[in-house]
Amino acid sequence: MSTSANPARRALTASSVGTFIEFYDFAIYGYTAVYIAKLFFPAEDAYASLLSALAVYGLAFVARPLGGIFFGRIGDRIGRKQVLMIVLLLVGVSTALIGCLPTFDSIGYLAPTLLVLLRLVQGFSAGGEAVGAISLAYEHAPANRRGFYATTTIAVGAVPSVFSALIVLLISSVMSDDAFSSWGWRIPFWIALPLCLFALWVRSRTQESDEFLEQAKAAGDERPRLGQVLGRNWRNIGWVILIAGLSSLGYYLLVGYLVPYSQVVLKLDAHTALIANAIALGVYAIMLSLAGLLGDLYGRKKIMVIGAVLVAALSIPAFLLVKTGTFGGAIGGQVLLSLTIPLIGAATYPYAVELFPTLGRYTAGAIGYNVGFALFGGTAPYVSQAIIGATGFTLTPAFLVGGFAVLVLLLSPWIPNSEQARRRYESSSSEKATV
Repeated sequence: MSTSANPARRALTASSVGTFIEFYDFAIYGYTAVYIAKLFFPAEDAYASLLSALAVYGLAFVARPLGGIFFGRIGDRIGRKQVLMIVLLLVGVSTALIGCLPTFDSIGYLAPTLLVLLRLVQGFSAGGEAVGAISLAYEHAPANRRGFYATTTIAVGAVPSVFSALIVLLISSVMSDDAFSSWGWRIPFWIALPLCLFALWVRSRTQESDEFLEQAKAAGDERPRLGQVLGRNWRNIGWVILIAGLSSLGYYLLVGYLVPYSQVVLKLDAHTALIANAIALGVYAIMLSLAGLLGDLYGRKKIMVIGAVLVAALSIPAFLLVKTGTFGGAIGGQVLLSLTIPLIGAATYPYAVELFPTLGRYTAGAIGYNVGFALFGGTAPYVSQAIIGATGFTLTPAFLVGGFAVLVLLLSPWIPNSEQARRRYESSSSEKATV
């Protein structure tokens, strides 16, 4: 494996810049969901409009597992770099086009239909992004920093959440409320295109890892078929679904729901909600990289279990702070979540690649990762809002993420150790036999 500083750092940069675009594109929808709800799903009830907008938010996640299978198969055959260039272009263009869509008042039901289609394209392309990017960084990483490289690739994905929150805050501050509501919300979507082009240039300067090239050469044309990948890795795929489910549920409550939750449910003003969320996500990004480093030092599973204990214990206090409806409470509650949920990431992101052999890694990891994100992360905002709307129980998000953490703790004795899986693959005389 390449362990020299330049190829490894270049791969980490190339991987991270793509996840930046992916998470920016998803975050910007969450931060503008209140405006999209009014323009694309008009209704007398603000709750109903927001619920429709959040349903479309979740739809993108439905396409992610399909994108993971499609791009994962290609990435396991021809390499990570080329596939990551394609998915990056798709997600950037589809996001920019959302900013160009006519509204319901202009073209009726065709407006939300086109919105749904573009969100599906976003989701399909994003399904090939995360695990491919993690694989590229992981396979270049020094042996004692694989967890750090994997989690940092995704930690950079929290930065665009801060960036997009500040972009929305800046644009909405220099425009009147009417102007931002009618067309200013489109500007953050348009920004995705130049960001995408810059990221493509960065990715064009990296190379495939020696690990992938060596395994591909040894295997020749005898690459594992999809059925083999699924049949021989289904247990580990299931574990990735579980762990990624908890991680994504917590993350997308933070980035996809707490801003509209604060505005619609708690009646907090938009600027206050955005600033509080941006601060919390800055903490999240730093904490996620630290969690990866702790996983390298003390073991990924151990850090994950500690994280699950803290999430189970502190999710309700965190949401009680947010529920105070004050600026300090909003910051305190969200920062508390941002200090605990990333500890789950110490296992989530390395597990998505480390539990699988090189030539099946992109496919198997993408399936587990994206199914977990689709089932739990993508649905978290919608389910939370639906239950709150039906029952008025505003602590619903806390019980969802806290309850899931308890489930992970109960199953933790059976969750495998990914470092042991890695050593098993490395010690095998022929990795083809273990795919």
